[in-house]
Amino acid sequence: MRVLLLSAYDAHSHRRWRRGLVAAFPDWDWTVLALPARHFNWRVRGNSLSWAFSERHTLEQDYDVIIATSMTDLSALKGLVPALAAIPSLVYCHENQFDYPQQPDGTQFIEPKMTSLYTMLAADRVLFNSEHNRAGLLAGAGALLRQMPDAVPPGIIDQLADRSGVLPVPLEATWYEPARAPGRVFTLVWNHRWEFDKAPERLFAALLKLKAAGVEFRVHVIGQQFRRQPATFADHFQALAPYIGQWGYVQDAAAYRRLLHESHVVLSTALHEFQGLAVLEATACGCFPLVPDRLSYPELLPAACRYPSYPDDPARESEALADALLALHGQFQRQALPAAPDLSSLCWAELGRTYRAAVESVVNRGINT
Repeated sequence: MRVLLLSAYDAHSHRRWRRGLVAAFPDWDWTVLALPARHFNWRVRGNSLSWAFSERHTLEQDYDVIIATSMTDLSALKGLVPALAAIPSLVYCHENQFDYPQQPDGTQFIEPKMTSLYTMLAADRVLFNSEHNRAGLLAGAGALLRQMPDAVPPGIIDQLADRSGVLPVPLEATWYEPARAPGRVFTLVWNHRWEFDKAPERLFAALLKLKAAGVEFRVHVIGQQFRRQPATFADHFQALAPYIGQWGYVQDAAAYRRLLHESHVVLSTALHEFQGLAVLEATACGCFPLVPDRLSYPELLPAACRYPSYPDDPARESEALADALLALHGQFQRQALPAAPDLSSLCWAELGRTYRAAVESVVNRGINT
């Protein structure tokens, strides 16, 4: 089978997914086009223009199926390169532009939302990495269309719902390698992007409560960093310095896995997330996950791993997280810390069969099987 794989905004998670997909099916003939994850607004709107005129020979080959990320402007690309129009296509959604929280400055962009809507309507099948992601898109797209003044065709959201499904991004086999025993100090890890939608201020408020309670602990605060980041990181570094282990992004993959293996609990305070790969990979490494009871977490992790969610009440939620951590610390002291949930069903070896069936179904036009 000849596959054209398009990643129009090849961010880390997108690149990881497409590489895993190609590696999982070496019997398929892959052609991959990817554009760097920068200049967001231009990239999302301009990728069809860039490819249609710089990669035309590649795009006009005889493919059996197109697999594209939702950042790809598939409807425009099919119009600019007519040879693609009749090829069955599958769109994969790592995220959706309708479900991002409002920026601190109040900025919102409609163009990326409409582009992704056109892309999904131009596809035969749309897959999301979580039901949380799928439901957020359907609700957000419906709300946006209801704001339009006229000439909105009926049934658009129903069409999207009928052609969509859920298939998580799988975890690589390296996350399941045997772990070393964690250290004797109660060790936590928060491994998320240093951005406002991950609510780091709730993490630090909970950690200060542990400190006030006299708990002996270590915390690794890691994840991707950017030139602009919430001031709460700098504001809390000195107050928590004696408890901090690793601070900042861990570039080396092997070193990152070792750090996860050495930790007892992985934490999330996220207000916005579509699957939560950072938590899942730490869990596969043996960390017990402690996450808010929202987003995709109820789909993926048992209730014992989720603390009460109060998205609009940071103080109350930080208190709930601190209480959950104190309970886990008590279990740790009794050498009764619960084991991490089994996530073996999320590995490529397991999910690969479902991916193969999904792609072959699109090729055969049996998109609802």
